[in-house]
Amino acid sequence: MAARPPPRDSGEPDSIEFGIAALDARLDRAGVRFPATTEELIEAMDDTDVPYDAAGNTLDVAATLRELPAERFESERSLLNRLHPEFEEKRRSGAGSLLGRVRTLLPF
Repeated sequence: MAARPPPRDSGEPDSIEFGIAALDARLDRAGVRFPATTEELIEAMDDTDVPYDAAGNTLDVAATLRELPAERFESERSLLNRLHPEFEEKRRSGAGSLLGRVRTLLPF
């Protein structure tokens, strides 16, 4: 009989967060308070590259925020709602490429 392996406590999540979920977690860790301006949001996050798919492709949130007409967000929900279409567009455009299709076939 083999012994059960010890529980894994690496501090890493069991699942991969990407898209709005990853941005939400990053905002929580950064302690962002709302209302917040675009520059306050960018300054609060150490790294503004947020994965938009499970393959690890990223969206530069700082660049995306600077392109948006809104410079102030009253709530986290309004920010996430505004950025959701940007993440979806990146995900859709990446999935249609040859590299995106190959990545979906690979097990890692």
